[in-house]
Amino acid sequence: MRRIHPDIEDDPDITQAYAYPSDRWLRLNMVASADGGAWVKGLSGGLSSKGDRVIFGVLRRLADVIMAGAATVRTEGYGPAKAKPDRQVPPPIAVVTRRLDLDLGSPLFTEARSTTIVVTCESAPRDRRDEAARLADVIVAGDDKVDFASALSQLRERGLGKILCEGGPRINGQLAAAGLVDELCLTTSPLLIGGGAARILNGEASHVPLRLGQVLEEDGVLFCRYLREDTHDATT
Repeated sequence: MRRIHPDIEDDPDITQAYAYPSDRWLRLNMVASADGGAWVKGLSGGLSSKGDRVIFGVLRRLADVIMAGAATVRTEGYGPAKAKPDRQVPPPIAVVTRRLDLDLGSPLFTEARSTTIVVTCESAPRDRRDEAARLADVIVAGDDKVDFASALSQLRERGLGKILCEGGPRINGQLAAAGLVDELCLTTSPLLIGGGAARILNGEASHVPLRLGQVLEEDGVLFCRYLREDTHDATT
């Protein structure tokens, strides 16, 4: 792997390349095809690469919490984050769900070393909230839908300020529309897929100016860090 922007460097330190600029930071991490599709046959794995998997692991290890929508958790078969030699206590997974349509018997809830977090809203079924609370840390944010500003505030109250969001596209769109995204880490796969694949942001319209902070490259795959224009990153 090599860095090609803002400078040229072979075999850069990936951990340093993706260091968090602040203890209060929301980072999106997504992969897309060259024509903008977010998945192949409903899964992101068809767009991934060896380098993407390395960066995926580093981003998880650096985060305080990993956030994903319930649909992404179900489709991608999420389990709990794994401990690493340099991080024995892995970050918790925070599942965003309005209806609490979750498999509470899955390893994500029954085998997690760091208690899984469920982010929901007041309109979620009360019996499901009570059931989830037996296995997870439940955050209630918003009335009829999840209020992401409130949810992030409650995560930070728990000491979880470095937030990695892994989608899906609708969650990403809501975060961007609310002005809460500090950074987008985007892997671009050299592949055209066509069809009806979603983009990395769907749903609500937003306008978030970004600046290109860094580009890594390996085997034609590009790994870009885009920072919100009004943020500062001393690592790039």
